[in-house]
Amino acid sequence: MENGLLQVDGPLAGPFKKLEELATNACGLMTSEPGASNGVYGSEYCALYYYSPPDQAFFLSYLSNIKSSLDSETKTCELPRAVNDPSHTDAIVVGGAHTHPHNREFSRRDLSIAAHWSPSRFIDKNTGQVLNRNLLMFFRERTGECRAYAYDNFTRIVSALRDGELIPIGQVKNDSGDLRMFEGKDWLP
Repeated sequence: MENGLLQVDGPLAGPFKKLEELATNACGLMTSEPGASNGVYGSEYCALYYYSPPDQAFFLSYLSNIKSSLDSETKTCELPRAVNDPSHTDAIVVGGAHTHPHNREFSRRDLSIAAHWSPSRFIDKNTGQVLNRNLLMFFRERTGECRAYAYDNFTRIVSALRDGELIPIGQVKNDSGDLRMFEGKDWLP
């Protein structure tokens, strides 16, 4: 855009009534892109997901693979900051989503306070539903299984998508993005 921020079109997918439904579908879509699951030789893809109050549903934007860093050793993509969806001009960007081609864990940068968007919580005035801003991350195992994770910017809880539900597995303990896993929880079930 003229202000230098990256904008993506939408929707690529949706409507989804629950964040978990969006995460399940987005994981498959995003990790199927060329290079998205190629380990250390792979590429990251970024997208936005947004909420439409009249539809009471979530949508996924189209993807971006524009790098955010000149460092060729770091797997990154620039997270878009705006969505252009003429059919949902009332859209509220709730969060970002990205793939990891080489590991299933959020980076410290992903979890740091510097990566948070403000505000971290929204209220749908029509329904009273509270929406927390989450960063979604997807990783495809060599077995083909897609793993989806969410980082809630408001509660600072990291969750793993398991059997269609986001299950808390850890909490960020400081502004640098250090993660403390909950007792008996890990990135894998």
